[in-house]
Amino acid sequence: MSEVLGRIEKPSVDNFQAGRKIYLVPLIYTPREMPEDLSEKVNAYWRQVEQQLNGLEQKMGPIKKIYHESLTVSGETGLSIIEKFHEKSYRIIKEKCDRGASLEATEDMELFTESMDWGNCLSVVMSQKTFDIISKFYREASEKRFAHISRRIDETLGDGEAGLLFIREDHGVQFPANIHVFYVAPPALDDIHRWFREKMNTRK
Repeated sequence: MSEVLGRIEKPSVDNFQAGRKIYLVPLIYTPREMPEDLSEKVNAYWRQVEQQLNGLEQKMGPIKKIYHESLTVSGETGLSIIEKFHEKSYRIIKEKCDRGASLEATEDMELFTESMDWGNCLSVVMSQKTFDIISKFYREASEKRFAHISRRIDETLGDGEAGLLFIREDHGVQFPANIHVFYVAPPALDDIHRWFREKMNTRK
């Protein structure tokens, strides 16, 4: 079960320092052109993410491995891809890599693209029958994709190490039982959710 930082009782540090850990940061996907009020909330979110990650590192151990959804290559090549497509998480990743963390290939290209293709198909289908058929293929591809991510983390995260995972909130990754997952949920995350709910309500 994931630990939600700042929302539940603080776990005993001694219980987790020796074990493997994942600090999970939800990726926030927003329009490239954002209203000023949303942009302020997004910037606040990433500042708070950095603060909470620094707190986790001080208590639980420094980040040694970094994982990012959609990333199929590791090292400097992977870092250059993150810089182009994920500006907010890149800044955090670059700082952690400069301090000794390694960026790991997280996805299998074929599984990732298949899952994305089926998801795109779902957004344009018209009939319920077609939707049901494509949904089945999408679920199957997604399950394989998330299983691969779980295996990658299990294979690359060493004993006693802490890893950092950037992934969207509705992911389906099942983590190995011997990895403690700490869910980074700063206050600004709720503010962003509230902003989108209010916008949806005004359109009804």
